Amino acid sequence: MANESRPTILVVDDTPDNLAVVGGILGSEYRVRVANSGERALHVANSDPRPELILLDIMMPGMDGYETLRRLREDPATRNIPVIFVTAMDADNDEAVGLQMGAVDYVTKPIRPAILLARIRTRLELQAARDHLARQNEILEARVAKRTREVELIKDVGMHALATLAEKRDNETGNHLLRTRGYIEVLMTDLAQRPEFAELTPLRQKLIAKAAPLHDIGKVGIPDAILLKPGRLTPEEFEIMKTHARIGADALDEAITRVLTDRQQNQPAEEDRYSLDFLEAAREIAGGHHEKWDGSGYPLGLQGDEIPLSARLMALADVFDALISKRHYKVAFPLEEAIRIIVDGRGKHFDPRIVDCFLQRIEDFTSIADRYADHPDEAGKENP
Repeated sequence: MANESRPTILVVDDTPDNLAVVGGILGSEYRVRVANSGERALHVANSDPRPELILLDIMMPGMDGYETLRRLREDPATRNIPVIFVTAMDADNDEAVGLQMGAVDYVTKPIRPAILLARIRTRLELQAARDHLARQNEILEARVAKRTREVELIKDVGMHALATLAEKRDNETGNHLLRTRGYIEVLMTDLAQRPEFAELTPLRQKLIAKAAPLHDIGKVGIPDAILLKPGRLTPEEFEIMKTHARIGADALDEAITRVLTDRQQNQPAEEDRYSLDFLEAAREIAGGHHEKWDGSGYPLGLQGDEIPLSARLMALADVFDALISKRHYKVAFPLEEAIRIIVDGRGKHFDPRIVDCFLQRIEDFTSIADRYADHPDEAGKENP
C-alpha cells in the first residue's frame, strides 16, 4: 500500500522508546506521526496529514492524556477523531474516566502487537462506517431539502393562482395581494416584539403571510351581477356580497377536513402539520377579515380578541389598501384621508394596538404601496 493512501495514526507518548516501539508495530500498515507531549499532539492533530486515529498516553508531564483528550474534544477540527488510551495504568476507575471523557478504547502496557493492531483496525472500520453513514445522511438531507423546496413552490404557485382568480373576478390586480401581504409582514415584525403577541413566532408569521392572499377567495361564489356591479350595491346585494367571508371560510374548512381525513388514513409524517396549519391560517383570514373590534362586523359578529389575530391584521391591511386604491366604483383616497379613516376606526373597526403599530410604520406602508402600485391602465379597469 502506498504510504499516502495509508490511514494516518498519531502516537502520543513522552518516552522516545515507547514511540519507537509503537511506530515499529504500526509502520507496515499505517502512516505514523508522533508527538512527545500533549501540547505537541494538539498541534500535530490540527496539521496535515490529519490523523484518522490517535494513540494517547495518559501519564505525561505537563499536559497529561486526560487534559489532551479534553482539548481535542473542545476543538471542532479534532472532536471526532477516535482516541485510544495507551498506558501502564490498569485500574478500573482510570479506564472508566477515560471512556467517560470520550476515549473509544483503552490498551495497557506492555503493548501486545496483535491486540493493538486488532483494536486499531476495529476502530478505523467503525469510524469509516460512521463517516459513510454521515455522508449518506447529508445526501439524503439535501434531497429532502430540495424536494421540500419543490413542494413549497408548487403550493405557493397553486395558492397564488387561486387567490389571483378571486381577485381577477373582482376587477382588482394581483398587486393588491402583494401589497396587503407586505403590510401584514410589516405589522407582524413589530408586534412580535410585544409579550401580548407571543403567538407571532417566526413560523406563525410565515404561515399568516403566505395565507394572506387567500383572504377574498370566497368571492368566487358571488354572482357576477353583484361582484362586478359598477355602482353602489343595494342593501340586499350587499348582504349577498357579505357572504363571501363565510363561503371562503367554509371552503377552507372543507379542505382542512379532507387533510385531517387523509392524515388519519395514511398517517403521514409530522411535517405535514405545516400544510394543515397553513389552511387553518387561511380559514381564519378568509372568514374573519371583515369582523370588527367592537363586534359590529360579519359574518359572526366577533368582538375584540375573539377575532383571530391573523384576521385583525388583514382587516387593517385590506381597508388601507382599498382606501388608497382606485376601483371601478370609487377614486383613490389621499394618503392623509386614508390614515384619518384608519385612526377613526381605532377601537371600533380595528384592534387599537395594530392601529398604533400602523401609525409608527406609515413610511413602510407607503413604500410598499409605491413598490407594488397598480399600472394606470389596470387600476380599477372594468371587464369588457
